[in-house]
Amino acid sequence: MAQQDAPPRRDRKMQQRLARGEAAALGEFYDRFASLVHNHAHRVLGDERAADRVTREVFAHVWEHPDAYDPKQGPLRTWVAELTHRLAVQRLRADGTAALTDGGGSGELPAEVSAAELERKVRHASVAARADYIVHSMPAPLRTALELAYFERRDYRQTAADLGVTEDEARRRLRLGLQLLSTAHDAGTPPEYGGAL
Repeated sequence: MAQQDAPPRRDRKMQQRLARGEAAALGEFYDRFASLVHNHAHRVLGDERAADRVTREVFAHVWEHPDAYDPKQGPLRTWVAELTHRLAVQRLRADGTAALTDGGGSGELPAEVSAAELERKVRHASVAARADYIVHSMPAPLRTALELAYFERRDYRQTAADLGVTEDEARRRLRLGLQLLSTAHDAGTPPEYGGAL
């Protein structure tokens, strides 16, 4: 059981190569995680340029602090997603705070209402980004069943027929997929992981 929970060997090797300062390792790391980082940042920020900045910040942080990842804490993919999330939320808060201080004196809304709106936006973006990550990380059979049910509006019987599985198996896949997806809202913001920035 403990062997199953251990991160892949390639995660540990990647961390060791980054710690030695191998530029090729950073290139491989970028090829492996660039789309995850950019998509996650874009989901939180809703802005292409801001997502690009956060993407650069994530890879700079990994290069400057390769020991921040601890393989004992989980897979490298999870750590990168949580680092991205944390940096994107920091950017969202900083941009929102700057907008409040620059435009807060317009007289339209009290500053505390705008600050509350900013925090609501941060929470909403966090849940959406986490849900996106969960869907893309779940096993393909669960993801396929959810996609059929959600995008194709299939019930469990139609999903079972489309997938060539029993109705009980289709219900099990849908139930497990929805249970995983429900954790996006429960968790809110990912826990601090890998050290302070």
